[in-house]
Amino acid sequence: MGKLDGKVALITGASRGIGADFARRFAREGAAVALTARTVDEGDHVLEGSINSTLRSIEDRGGKAIGIASNLAKPEEREALVAEVRERLGPVDILINNAAVSFFLPILGFPRKRADVMFEVQVFGPMDLAQRVIPDMKQRRSGWILNISSGAAEDPVGPPFQELHTTETVYGMVKSALERFTTGLAAELYGTGIAVNCLSPRGLVMTPGAKYNKIHELVPDSEEAPNVMPEAALALCTGDPEKLTGRVVYSQSFLDEIGCKAQPI
Repeated sequence: MGKLDGKVALITGASRGIGADFARRFAREGAAVALTARTVDEGDHVLEGSINSTLRSIEDRGGKAIGIASNLAKPEEREALVAEVRERLGPVDILINNAAVSFFLPILGFPRKRADVMFEVQVFGPMDLAQRVIPDMKQRRSGWILNISSGAAEDPVGPPFQELHTTETVYGMVKSALERFTTGLAAELYGTGIAVNCLSPRGLVMTPGAKYNKIHELVPDSEEAPNVMPEAALALCTGDPEKLTGRVVYSQSFLDEIGCKAQPI
């Protein structure tokens, strides 16, 4: 018996990195997982990872999953995504808003078009998806919404300031907005059986995106094991919504708080 037997989990940005790890960990606990991202097959994107690769890794272990290509910057595709998950797997019990489009550039000269895409995917997208799954959750008086943030949401400490702080301002703005959305929605839904929380890695998870953007060169010696975030996410998505909601937590710190050890993905 898994902790998520009979549950349907929709995980965005599940083609690679943290999202793919979430999908594998949740499937191992018995969830029927809906994977969504833009990259369908290997080679479709400059970064390694794809929906079908994650899907195969789950099915090879006997898990249940479906893959749905979706561009979450487009409202019509978000609407179609939730409708397809509901039709193929049933109402969503767990929504993990992990998808991200990020550009690391100084504010001076930052293109508005890129900022708009970042906010659309990482703020308005999670809000829209939440609006679409909440009615079913309310009807069943059960549900979990988890938003994935970053330490970039914290105010820079200085002077002097680290080099990373010269390029992550817009990324930090996006994640700060996502965290405020989390706490506000948790307050609105309190007492309905729906938990809303936000999770960030405490250290750098060496995802394909982190490698591509060379984040490890800016924050050396801060690497976090890849199984920590999925374990923290699992705890947040199985907790009592009356007690564990409205939290903005960091992965390893949260696991230490609840006395939980990360398991294999």
